[in-house]
This record gives sequence, structure tokens and C-alpha cells, in this order.
Amino acid sequence: MTVQKRNFYIMFVSNFLVAGTATMIMPFLSLYINTMGDFSDAYVQKWSGMVFGITFVSAFLMSPIWGRIADKFGYKPILIINGFGISISILLMGFVDSVEAFFFLRLFMGIVTGFIPTSLAFISSQTPKEVAGKTLGTLQMGSVSGTLFGPVLGGLLADSFGFQYTFVITSVVISLAAVLVMIGINEIRKAPSADAHVYTRKTVFAGLMHHRLLLHVMIITSLIQIGNFSIQPLLSLYVAGLTDSTDVAFLAGITFSAAGIGNLLFARYWGRLGDSIGYEKVLTFLLLLAFLFIVPQAFVTELWQLIGLRLLFGIAVGGLIPITTALVRRESPIEIQGEVMGYNTSFRFLGSIIGPMFGGIVSGFIGISSVFFVTGALFLLSYIVLILTRKMPDQDFEDVLLEEEAHQRA
Repeated sequence: MTVQKRNFYIMFVSNFLVAGTATMIMPFLSLYINTMGDFSDAYVQKWSGMVFGITFVSAFLMSPIWGRIADKFGYKPILIINGFGISISILLMGFVDSVEAFFFLRLFMGIVTGFIPTSLAFISSQTPKEVAGKTLGTLQMGSVSGTLFGPVLGGLLADSFGFQYTFVITSVVISLAAVLVMIGINEIRKAPSADAHVYTRKTVFAGLMHHRLLLHVMIITSLIQIGNFSIQPLLSLYVAGLTDSTDVAFLAGITFSAAGIGNLLFARYWGRLGDSIGYEKVLTFLLLLAFLFIVPQAFVTELWQLIGLRLLFGIAVGGLIPITTALVRRESPIEIQGEVMGYNTSFRFLGSIIGPMFGGIVSGFIGISSVFFVTGALFLLSYIVLILTRKMPDQDFEDVLLEEEAHQRA
């Protein structure tokens, strides 16, 4: 077995473990806060939102910094730091007795969060460009599988053993993933060319803002998360309006998981197709599909219709992350690949921050079904902009960086 294959298999398993266990604690965050005192419902709801969101805020700020460090020291040390950092923060969460302490631990967790995006960047850096889409699509299957089973398992463990033991079990499993990386990964670092340029953070950021394709790809990365997270907090309410069943939470879980199953089934296929006919073509097609499958969700009258459309929507968005990651990898000079990937991850976390707030604001003004319309409009707008971008002259990212550097020196 080649080093690259062994690295891939280890990261696949590690991603499954991290995604599965990290999402185990998500279903009962508000319930856990309620055990820390005699609080009002409004207080619990406010702090639940803040505790949930702060992790993404700190992760958004830190991702480019971790990426720049990875360019200098390699991805393996970052993966180990992320793995053990997440593990320690989750372990300590099981022993806090105040909401404020819980909030700060979630803040710290965000600082070291990024294991899965970093693993995508790591495997991308080890993979030939011509098969990057297929490889990243396959790797995503590991994290999606974990995300599907994690919340269900977390709920069962919390009911059976209590919240504290669930945090401990989660911490131990994530530590195991970090140990797998530490002892099993052999990172093959590609040396920059002899004439490789050293770019400042300011130059890299300015270059991204002026490279049409990369900027649009990163906006799409945010859009994926907005599309997924905008409806997530409202899904149980929407499901409740479609059924008379008393098992609304269970049915909402099935409905939400339908998108993950579609993602799981087709991520590898879309990545392989992108390798074959071009990432831009597949990305354009998937954005149109996402629009076509999300808007009809506003018109459903039966739960089975919503589940079917969520499955189709998951099939469409399943290729967006591996395709966008492969595109970023293709366009980035090797000496700043980690930093550029870090910015892509930041845009992803930005979507995770905006999504729940966006969905709540839109639904509060014009109803839950309107969230599907507005999100669909964003996908359609992105599709149109990408079409226009493809018609414009190609830009070489290194040329853009050199122009920005010259401009800053002037």
C-alpha cells in the first residue's frame, strides 16, 4: 500500500470518528445548560444560541492562521493539535457548573476546530490534480457518515448514561482519532520551487478578493452552509405543520438526515465527474440543481414530499464541497495552499454563523416556507454569477498576487 493510500484510509476513519462524536453533543446543548441552574426558557434559548454559534465565530477567525502555519510546518501537526484540542475542550465541558464556563470552552473549541477541513486540505495536497475531486468526494463520505449517526447516538448515550459520561466518551473517541493521525500519518511535503515567492497575509487576502473564480468559489462555500443551516433550527417546526404525529423530533431528524444520505450517495460521483469534464462545469450544474430542489420544499403538503426533496437537495449539494475544495487546490500556488484553504474554511464557517440567524430573521418576517425561496434565490444568483465568471478571461492567481504586491509597495 502506498503512503498516500494509507494516509487517505486513516483520514477517512478519523473523519468518521471526529464528525460522529463531535455532533453527538449537539442535540442536548440546551438541555445541558438547563441543568446548571433554575433558568427561564428565554435565558436558556439565548445562551443555547450563543454557545452554539461562538465555536463557528472563533473557527472563522482562526482558519487562515492555521492554514498559514500548515504551509510552514505541515498539516500533520495542525491535525494533531486540532484533534487533542477538541478532545480536551469537550472533556472539560462535562465538568463545568456555569453557563459562562461552558461558553468559554466552546470558544476555545472553535480556536482548535478545523480537523475535518484541514484533513480535506491535507489529502488534497497529497493527491494528483486529475483525481482530486473523486478523492475529496470519497473522503467527505467519512465525515457525512459520522454526522448522520452522531446526533442519534449522542441522544441515546445521554438518555442512558447522562450528559457527563457522553462528554467523556466523545472526548476519548476524538483522542483516538488524533492518536491515529499521530502514529499512522506520514506526510509527504512538497518543497516549494527554488523561485517560490513569499507572500504576506495582506497580499494573499487582497489577491483572493481580486481573483474572480476563487472569490466566487469561497462565496459558494458560505452559501452551502447557509443553505444547510438556515432551515436546520426551523425544521422541526416545519415538520410539525406537515404531520399529526407526536414524534416530531424523530421525524425532523429523519427529514434532516435525508439530505445527508443524498450527500453520502453522490459526493464521490460528482467529484469524479469534475475530474473528468471540469470542476467549473459540474459546479455550475450543481448550483442549478440545488436551486431546483430547494424551492419546491416551500410548497409541500405531505411529509414524504419534503423528505424526498431533501434527499434530492442533498444529492445536489453533496458535490459542492469536494468540487470547491478541488478548485481551490488547483488554483493555489503550493507555497500558500494551506493559507488559501484556510480562507476557504473561514468562508465555510461564516456560512455556519449566518445560516441560523438568516433563517430565523427571514422566517420571523415572512414565514418558514419563505426561507426556501430566499435560499433558492441565493443559489440561483450564484449560478448566474458563475456563468458570467466563466465567460470572462482566465486569471492566473500568481499574476494577481504579484500585481497586488506591487500595488501595496507603490
